[in-house]
Amino acid sequence: MSAHEEVEEHIEHAHNPFDRTVAGTMAIIAALLAVVSVLAQHFNTEKLLAQGLASDKWAYSQAKDIRHYVAAATRDSLKDLRPGSATIATYDEDAKKYKAQAAQIQEQAQDLEKERDANGRKADRFHFGEVFLEVAIVLSSLSILTKRKPFFLAGVLAAVAGVVIGATAYWA
Repeated sequence: MSAHEEVEEHIEHAHNPFDRTVAGTMAIIAALLAVVSVLAQHFNTEKLLAQGLASDKWAYSQAKDIRHYVAAATRDSLKDLRPGSATIATYDEDAKKYKAQAAQIQEQAQDLEKERDANGRKADRFHFGEVFLEVAIVLSSLSILTKRKPFFLAGVLAAVAGVVIGATAYWA
């Protein structure tokens, strides 16, 4: 085949309405894939951030527990060594305060863990939707190469599935 014939064949393919339809659809699918991918990464980042904050809260709670233990031990030692000392009440109040603070901080850590889990579920749904959109692009590419409409229809169905799965992430 001469270069001139090859160019004419490419021109003919470029004017083929099926190829244009598939190419336009692939562009839309690629844009949707980009959106779903960015959202998946966003929620994955939010998950990691919430995990870091939860870990910090648990460490802070542990520090309060240690302070509670030290205050309680000091109070008990003072009761044995100086039974009527006024500082016993101070350490008793400190022990109660640290115990209450630790409980409050633990609740905050648990809330952050719930947020982390919710963001993780959303990220996973978006990633799952991404897979279907990527498959849609592959199937659409196959339809252009083979000139077979079933590949294109399968690609469109995969794209719809990917968008629906991604959209359901907000309810996951």
